[in-house]
Amino acid sequence: MFNQDLADEYRRPELHQGPCPYYTAGQEFIVRFNERPEDFFCEWAWNDIHKALMVLMMGGDFSGWMKDGNTSITCCTDGIKPVVFKLERVEERTWPC
Repeated sequence: MFNQDLADEYRRPELHQGPCPYYTAGQEFIVRFNERPEDFFCEWAWNDIHKALMVLMMGGDFSGWMKDGNTSITCCTDGIKPVVFKLERVEERTWPC
């Protein structure tokens, strides 16, 4: 997302304009217990979503307000160009050798 009105009013014009340049719609990351993905992952975004990730990783769920308790929708705290993340608990697959 990108809030143009806020960017026009508050952001320095020489900084990146438009949605966050680090992520694209549909991009997926696999997180194994408390390990930030190996590919570049914004530290601010990681800190913002980490709490919800830990709930899912430790067996908790969000069934109090989500249709599927194994899913959470959260975002980074950048008010001008926030990135929304869909977090899903998935079972690790073991493949036959």
